[in-house]
Amino acid sequence: MRHNAVMLELAILGFLHDAPLHGYELRKRIAALTGHVKPVAESTLYPAIKRLEKAGLLARRTRPGVGAAPRHVLTLTAEGRAELRRRLAQPADIDITDENRWFTVLAFLRHLDDPSAQAEVLERRMAFLRQPSSFFYEGDRPLRAEEVEDPFRRGILTIARATSQAELSWLRRTLHTLRAAADD
Repeated sequence: MRHNAVMLELAILGFLHDAPLHGYELRKRIAALTGHVKPVAESTLYPAIKRLEKAGLLARRTRPGVGAAPRHVLTLTAEGRAELRRRLAQPADIDITDENRWFTVLAFLRHLDDPSAQAEVLERRMAFLRQPSSFFYEGDRPLRAEEVEDPFRRGILTIARATSQAELSWLRRTLHTLRAAADD
């Protein structure tokens, strides 16, 4: 299955873990989380819902509409909750390294009940962020902002470094809290 479909399914499972929703409301919530990257089309969302429903991860219930046709409300099954936890505990490498995919994992990581398991996922992200990288290279060597003359490329590198430093700081604090909770 394509990586985008996997992330869409994760978002569906995550939002339905929060509360039962009808398709339109689910689409709005997914768009708020990921729509700045790529809007969620009905032609993508509804086939994903059908796949998850066919797999027994979602259930559809019909409720009377308010002055309109009946609404189909989606709920997460026990199997769907277990699948969400499995996907959160074992995200693919691309889900850790791609910022937009990472945000989707992070948005629902609280549904993984075990603080140690949450910490393992965060530690993978921290290890990734600690690796030397850049958007620009000289041969195989990553360039730092101070080494780039182009002010726009320097801006990209400066913003990326600040974002990474902020995230690393948050990760350290959160990991400390999770480890303390796991020790209790």
